[in-house]
Amino acid sequence: MRRALALATALAVLPFAVHAEGERRAPSVSVVGEGSVSAVPDLAMVTSGVVSRAPTAAAALEANAAAMTKVMAALKAAGIEDRDVATSGLSVQPQYDYGDGSGSGPRAPKLVGYEVRNAVTVRSRALDKVGDLIDSLVSAGSNQIENLSFEVSDRSEKLDGARREAMADARRKAEIYAAGVGAKLGAPLAVSEQDASEPEPIRAFAARKTLDAAPATPVARGEQELRVRVNARWALAAE
Repeated sequence: MRRALALATALAVLPFAVHAEGERRAPSVSVVGEGSVSAVPDLAMVTSGVVSRAPTAAAALEANAAAMTKVMAALKAAGIEDRDVATSGLSVQPQYDYGDGSGSGPRAPKLVGYEVRNAVTVRSRALDKVGDLIDSLVSAGSNQIENLSFEVSDRSEKLDGARREAMADARRKAEIYAAGVGAKLGAPLAVSEQDASEPEPIRAFAARKTLDAAPATPVARGEQELRVRVNARWALAAE
């Protein structure tokens, strides 16, 4: 009875196994399609901060708070809204003197003071005034510009054009390969998108103290190329 039941089960599963094997061996073509669009950034992200040093942590924190208050006031004066300003880093670190290594033996580090770093990330939509914004931050007391980058606010919508281009590129390639083996494209079997490319940010540069009559710090946003890659697979059918 048990052997009969096992045989019946095997016969029931066999058609599904044969079908799966047939699907696995069905001819198909897999390609990678690429597409890109150019977009002009409409947002600037500036990370600016103040680094303060003093003999005690309390003194360093107090000096930093006073300087950052002026920096925040400069942001207000530049028309930056509260929703576009966020603290992105705050630290209090002891500073040690490890000596110059010229002594006859090892020396214990000597505490010489404390360093406080406070940074904010600012989002600006007035890209033609980013240079003025940086100068006003430095004039207000910011002694560190950590990063400047530009972004495309409707990036996902802009990428739709690149997606259409990538699919057209994938189909063109697949048709070439299909014709090369004497076949034509059948039904699409799978499509997947690889991670869309992220634009490289403009890296940090040294802040400078500007004079009243000095021109604004020059900043160029340029264009960004948004790229998409897709993996696509089609069944192959006889001509």
